[in-house]
Amino acid sequence: MEENGIGKIDMTILNLYPFEATVAKGAAFEQCIENIDIGGPSMLRSTAKNHAFTTIVTSPDQYDEVKATIEEHGGTTLAMRKRFAARAFSLSASYDSAIATWFTKELGEDSPVVTRVYKPEFPLKYGCNPHQKPAGISSLLNSNLPFTVLNGTPGYINLLDAANAWLLVKELREATGLAAASSFKHVSPAGAAVAVPLTEVECAAYEVTPEAAAKLTPSALAYLRARNADPMCSFGDYAAVSDIVDEDTALILKKEVSDGIVAPGYSPEALEILKSKKGGKFIVLEAKADFKPDAVEYREVYGMTFCQKRNDVVITKEHMTKNVVTKGGLSALSEDAIRDMIVASICVKYTQSNSVGFAKDGMMVGVGAGQQSRVDCVKLAGRKVTTWYLRQHPKVLGLQFKQGVKRQDRVNARVRYIEGDFTDEERTRWEAQFETVPEPLTTAEKDEFMKKATGVTVSSDAFFPFRDSIDHASKVGVSYVAQPGGSVQDAQVTQCCDDYGMVMSFTSVRLFHH
Repeated sequence: MEENGIGKIDMTILNLYPFEATVAKGAAFEQCIENIDIGGPSMLRSTAKNHAFTTIVTSPDQYDEVKATIEEHGGTTLAMRKRFAARAFSLSASYDSAIATWFTKELGEDSPVVTRVYKPEFPLKYGCNPHQKPAGISSLLNSNLPFTVLNGTPGYINLLDAANAWLLVKELREATGLAAASSFKHVSPAGAAVAVPLTEVECAAYEVTPEAAAKLTPSALAYLRARNADPMCSFGDYAAVSDIVDEDTALILKKEVSDGIVAPGYSPEALEILKSKKGGKFIVLEAKADFKPDAVEYREVYGMTFCQKRNDVVITKEHMTKNVVTKGGLSALSEDAIRDMIVASICVKYTQSNSVGFAKDGMMVGVGAGQQSRVDCVKLAGRKVTTWYLRQHPKVLGLQFKQGVKRQDRVNARVRYIEGDFTDEERTRWEAQFETVPEPLTTAEKDEFMKKATGVTVSSDAFFPFRDSIDHASKVGVSYVAQPGGSVQDAQVTQCCDDYGMVMSFTSVRLFHH
């Protein structure tokens, strides 16, 4: 080296053999072995160990920083060399772990060790609560995040909502062939829907004219339905849309109180509208079409690391039609009923368990999440179904608000009118919103209106252990039931459905979500 004027090596730039990519392609055992790097890790580790004098560069995303530092300082700095050395050792650990895990699996044994190396992507203001600092988002080393941030600063819960909401609409789109949307709050859907045309009475209840509704694009129609499943709970939601967000969809979002949206893309006009929302702080995420999650997912809780195969079951029409256990069999199921069974089942797949969901006309009309008792889920969601129906009652549609009452205040006022259980103080403030104080909506009027309820589907994330859930579901117009089955009480529950003239399918798929 001296004879040729070459100084001491002060930088090593390398890429390891693509072992993981080779395995991912399904290559033969011998080819995978051939792609295990030997010299690369040796150079990597020796350079990293000698970081006081040498720089180890292991990724193209480091090149610009190296170049800029050399231009500014005439060489790399010790602080940079330390950071790069730490990343190199992490890469080495990850690489060897991948080899060990793959090799052990080839032998049919449990992995002796699992090493997962994370690359910090960006910090978060805090975690679930303001006192939970520090917080941040990382990606697996040599992998990408599933979303690109186009606007705003997402928070911890925003991103949890976005991940679940996106998977829900993506699966709805694939299962039904229709544009889909969801409205999430605290990692459960307040609403979800596919693009099914609105009836005239729905237009009135959702404050959209029939003429405007007829012109809505599929994405806009899907989100309008999703948002109106439970508009009180959707206040401040995180939205997801399965298709490119167009101007129509953005204009609907513009007038709603919402934290953000995730979608596969945005038209230029839509993006500009959304970027201006919330004073420029509205969160806009773009889902990456080519992102493929690992088959196994991990979670750390109180010193324990849980791992499980991802819940990648694909809910299809076959789940709803292969085992119809009630009288009439498959012939009793219409295509619309099958669609609603699929919508409700995919929705509960991404709802905190225990959960049940009610659907009608391609949209969720009641979601019951996170209850310890299944019948309590049914009662909770059933109350929402009743509210959804009664929002279409002539007396509710006829409420005359004063000029200037805000949209969300109108939503809340209608719900409280339906519920009717005011305190004296609350009633005074509620009545002040109207030109004329409305006559009460009586219990008899509610009951008479609900007698017309029919064609509703209920789906449960696990079996119904007793007939009580079906008894209660009958009060809110349920005609179709989708559930896994498998209870010792299946015969009793099936008989209960027959008693009410309901059609029930056993899907044989439990959908717990925690």
